Amino acid sequence: MTGLLKGQVALVTGGSRGIGAAIAHRLAEEGANITITYARSQDSAQQIVDKINKKGVRAEALQVDAANALEVRGLISKVVELLGGLNILVNNAGVYSTGVLEEITEEAFDETVAVNIRAVFLAAQEAAKVMPPGSRIINIGSVFGERVPFPEISLYSMSKFAVAGFTRGWARDLASKGITVNCIQPGPIDTDMNPENSEFANTLKQMTALGRYGKPRDIAETVAFLASSGASYLTGSIINVDGGFEA
Repeated sequence: MTGLLKGQVALVTGGSRGIGAAIAHRLAEEGANITITYARSQDSAQQIVDKINKKGVRAEALQVDAANALEVRGLISKVVELLGGLNILVNNAGVYSTGVLEEITEEAFDETVAVNIRAVFLAAQEAAKVMPPGSRIINIGSVFGERVPFPEISLYSMSKFAVAGFTRGWARDLASKGITVNCIQPGPIDTDMNPENSEFANTLKQMTALGRYGKPRDIAETVAFLASSGASYLTGSIINVDGGFEA
């Protein structure tokens, strides 16, 4: 632990597995107290909390349905009540729905908008009300929020284009409060939702310059930098952590 974020409070949505869990661990290593949210897997969330607590910081887990606007709106006040404030918001929770235009259902559209767009908006809106100057909002987007390289991902891509747009707009809106807003766009990352040994993995590997998948820790390291004082002059930035997928 280096203590760069000692005494700060971070909220990582969707922090019970994959990229979110790696982010929570990495911020804790820098001394931040952590709250993670989870949708269903209480056991997984508790395991993350237990491991973080062993790092000498405090961790909490809250069950939140990201598709439920009331639950998302109430999330920030719960974090403040539990840990005394909020300095870092990492909007990581998301859903991934595929299908060509003719196949996409209204239900899939509504869920994608609710989780990937509305929940990000509501969490940031509530966070901005309580965050002190020097705070950070870090959105986790996707390289598919920059271009759409193959069919069936239009719905997901639409939502991540929106996240990039929010990031740029909020950087302007919150600059006067001393809050920076940035977006990380991961490329292929080895998680249980997108394992590096899946049937699509070789195609994605070939689309990167490095010819391989990244690890959740790669995203977490970039989040830790953006949360630090070293990134104080970065805002409105869209950072691809993608092994050269967009090169």
